[in-house]
Amino acid sequence: MTLTRSDWEQRAKALHIEGRAFVHGDYRNAASGDTFECISPVDGRLLAKVASCDKADAEAAVVDARAVFESGVWSRLAPTQRKAIMIRFADLIEEHGEELALLETLDMGKPIGDSLAVDIPAAARALRWSGEAIDKIYDEVAATAHDELGLVTREPVGVVAAIVPWNFPLLMSSWKLGPALATGNSVILKPSEKSPLTAIRIAALAIEAGIPAGVLNVLPGHGHTVGRALALHMDVDTLVFTGSTRIAKQLMVYAGESNMKRVWLEAGGKSPNIVFADAPDLKAAAEAAASAIAFNQGEVCTAGSRLLVERSIKDQFLPLVIEALRAWKPGNPLDPATSVGALVDTTQMNNVLSYIQAGHDDGARLVAGGKRVLEETGGTYVEPTIFDGVDNAMRIAKEEIFGPVLSVIAFDDAEEAIAIANDTVYGLAAAVWTSNLSKAHLTAKALRAGSVWVNQYDGGDMTAPFGGFKQSGNGRDKSLHAFDKYTELKSTWIKL
Repeated sequence: MTLTRSDWEQRAKALHIEGRAFVHGDYRNAASGDTFECISPVDGRLLAKVASCDKADAEAAVVDARAVFESGVWSRLAPTQRKAIMIRFADLIEEHGEELALLETLDMGKPIGDSLAVDIPAAARALRWSGEAIDKIYDEVAATAHDELGLVTREPVGVVAAIVPWNFPLLMSSWKLGPALATGNSVILKPSEKSPLTAIRIAALAIEAGIPAGVLNVLPGHGHTVGRALALHMDVDTLVFTGSTRIAKQLMVYAGESNMKRVWLEAGGKSPNIVFADAPDLKAAAEAAASAIAFNQGEVCTAGSRLLVERSIKDQFLPLVIEALRAWKPGNPLDPATSVGALVDTTQMNNVLSYIQAGHDDGARLVAGGKRVLEETGGTYVEPTIFDGVDNAMRIAKEEIFGPVLSVIAFDDAEEAIAIANDTVYGLAAAVWTSNLSKAHLTAKALRAGSVWVNQYDGGDMTAPFGGFKQSGNGRDKSLHAFDKYTELKSTWIKL
């Protein structure tokens, strides 16, 4: 049955929303009793009062996670048994897909169509993929003399703290929970205070799937309180994070100030989308450029926020992008026809609007969008926006906006395109559009980015690693490479 906006609105009214923390298999209030208000960006309504966890809650969750890890009830369970439970966990997320999609949309503002068709299925796939992989990763036997035996084995690292962002709350959680849980660790999940609701909800589904109490604890709260407490905790072995570069740097400091915990960071981006004059299909490239900045309201770390266009075709290509962007119109996120929802909160909306003003101030030319809309709804909506005549030194070209603001920059040849593309502190993703195979390969090799897409934007699946160069972070999510973050290598040398 296809649900209408009215159907979703009725379901929203009847939805039970859990706002408490989850420790050792039970929902509980923060130790202090403090809460914060979870406000929907759709229309400004109060969704729930959510537990505002702090240092005491972090301590309780870490002690519990450590005890459960040392007990071996999960860490020493056979990989095939963990696999079966992880697959059941993924199945339950799919079974509760409509509920989780509604929570995601109300909490974060993304269109319900995206929550239902993209976020929830992708989260389930991530958990299932990691579960399926765990009994297929082999240890090693070293090449040794006849009377010696060298073993190289993987062990779970122990207690993992996962701090995840607000833009893809459940999907980013699943990218981390999949390999961390599958390898036998205990995990404390700290969702963003801007969108904590699906993380809180899936904790109960993990128990229902068969994951033992204490293996997955969820602590909602602010970064400067419970997030900081987890990052500084002496008994957290590994910290994984997706979010801004500024916070990523602070977490590295906290790790050094505490126990030298391993820190894996996926941070910001200012991704170049390079369109050469010999692109195979300019209309397809234009539609991809519009999607790359408007999807998820531009609140995407890999958003194609810098559109580099070969000068000889810019006057032909830019109108195609402007036309393609007309399909990306802000609307009520509970309407299945909506393509662009609300920005996550008022703070983020005002930040995006300040960058639009900066574009004007720096002399860029506004050619599409640029305004707040649907203000009467009480929600936080901004039109997808395009600036032409942008110089790479302008703020809108240098800084991560995390909103639907596109900077168009002209170039004359491949060498200049590569120089502009790499002239950034970030290195998360990039795209290249060309019919020339050699140009595609040579440009991709020259780009300092963790992912490069050719004649498409945002390609890949769970089999390919995801992460960045430079100040976009370290380590990789997805693929078998992700398992490296959650395991220790041990060498055992035996004299025979």
